[in-house]
Amino acid sequence: MAGGKVERSHSLFPDFDTWFNREFPGLPGWRPATAAHSIPVEVSSGAGGYVLRAELPGMDPDDFTITVDDNLITVSAEHSESEEDKEHSEFRYGSFRRTVRLPATIPVDDVEASYEDGILTIRVPMPEEKTGAARTIPVKRGGTPPGGATS
Repeated sequence: MAGGKVERSHSLFPDFDTWFNREFPGLPGWRPATAAHSIPVEVSSGAGGYVLRAELPGMDPDDFTITVDDNLITVSAEHSESEEDKEHSEFRYGSFRRTVRLPATIPVDDVEASYEDGILTIRVPMPEEKTGAARTIPVKRGGTPPGGATS
């Protein structure tokens, strides 16, 4: 596959703030000082639920706030810069925020989150969609009393 273009699959469930977390054309790296950094995420589905993985290195689990509202999961974090003097730093400090939309209402009580090796993992079990069983509805002749008796 030398020289071939690698295609990345795009999620069927894009998050609504994708447009607002991009750099302005012609101004690489420019962003308002008060704006929150975007958090890189992966969303996968299977085995009755969704798994959202967020890349947040160097954080502490107490730094995270995860909120669930209807079908939205919002991950927020605050990472403070250390007080030591540095010659050079490419680390990102400040506020981080990302909202992801799932295709159905999230069962709030069953969401679980863990943090290990710089990756925040949120597991969202989703109830299976109920598929109604087909049934035949009898059609009654007009004028027939509810008990089915005729006079």
